[in-house]
Amino acid sequence: MKHLHQRIRDDIEARIMSGEWAPGYRIPFEHELMAEYGCSRMTVNKVLSTLAANGLITRRRRAGSVVAEPSSQQAVLQIQDFALEAARAGIEYRFKILHRAVEPIDAAAAQRTGQPAGMKMLCVSTLHVMDDVPQAFEQRLINLATVPEAKDEPFDDDPPGTWLLRRVPWTDAEHIVRAVSADGVMAKRLQIQTGTACLVLERRTWQAGAFVTEARITYPGDRHQLVGRFSPVA
Repeated sequence: MKHLHQRIRDDIEARIMSGEWAPGYRIPFEHELMAEYGCSRMTVNKVLSTLAANGLITRRRRAGSVVAEPSSQQAVLQIQDFALEAARAGIEYRFKILHRAVEPIDAAAAQRTGQPAGMKMLCVSTLHVMDDVPQAFEQRLINLATVPEAKDEPFDDDPPGTWLLRRVPWTDAEHIVRAVSADGVMAKRLQIQTGTACLVLERRTWQAGAFVTEARITYPGDRHQLVGRFSPVA
């Protein structure tokens, strides 16, 4: 049987990770949680302290707690926001979903994500286009155990990455960058010559230890650069 503080924590985490409580949403005040669960202030404080330590919520003196905002500053390497960059440059951006299906992951994906082989995830392939020129091809896995509402999301208004960022705050991320030569299929997608040098960025994110998503984004080498900004830590 779960201890009460664990049940309260699980309830709050479930609401955050499902997107019911979006980033910026005010968590009930301590006295409200005490009344709802019939528990002491010490129990509630222990729950909120743990959630804050895991990066799920931000505690503010006298203002209460809110669901933590995803922050690009948490990552040394920032991910390109295609729509934002296009708007700043005054050019047209659009995206096209080329593939969308719930499929079992293979052994390679299982090893990368730390999830069991055969586990079903939402697999989405997206082409990002600016001024009618393909800028990147994105292959994404979304863990439906963590983000169940993604199963029925058509991604009509926002590409998967933007949609996820607005709903599920992440606490940990991993980046891997490598160089590849475009094969015939990728060359056709990106309108480049076969063998052209490309950058592949792999990004995986977790929410308090639960795997959220993996994105593998392929860029033509002459159309993109990856920039990281950081400061030395004493």
